[in-house]
Amino acid sequence: MPTFVYMTSCDGCGYCVDICPSDIMHIDPTYRRAFNVEPNMCWECYSCVKACPQQAIDCRGYADFAPLGHSVRVLREEEKATVSWRIKFRDGREKNFVSPIRTTPWGSIKGPSDYPPPDSAAMRSQALAHEPEALKVATLPTLPSTRFKKGLV
Repeated sequence: MPTFVYMTSCDGCGYCVDICPSDIMHIDPTYRRAFNVEPNMCWECYSCVKACPQQAIDCRGYADFAPLGHSVRVLREEEKATVSWRIKFRDGREKNFVSPIRTTPWGSIKGPSDYPPPDSAAMRSQALAHEPEALKVATLPTLPSTRFKKGLV
């Protein structure tokens, strides 16, 4: 369901541009409103929908769940920490879906420079940075070498 912007609701804040992983949300230089430059390339992550404080971004529904003549409305409710999807059919029926917002507040995640540099033992390890501490486990599960197929080192 590629996204689109209601130009009359958009205030050009740029949150959607900042968060879009496929870099297809842009601000029109003339009208100072966001728009999706390439809807076919949309990853459908809906990060822009969740980030828009004006609720100016909606998505087009696919025919398999929202047939011809429908509307899909996305409602971000920050105080409830939810994103609601309302599908309204031509015959007047409505279906509502509520999902929790599973994002963290801006600036709450430590950046790579906030961690100490790895020592030489960590550089030789197969573990990723800060494993197993970041996973909150004592040790990572491992396979004994007897379980490997012949020829593997």
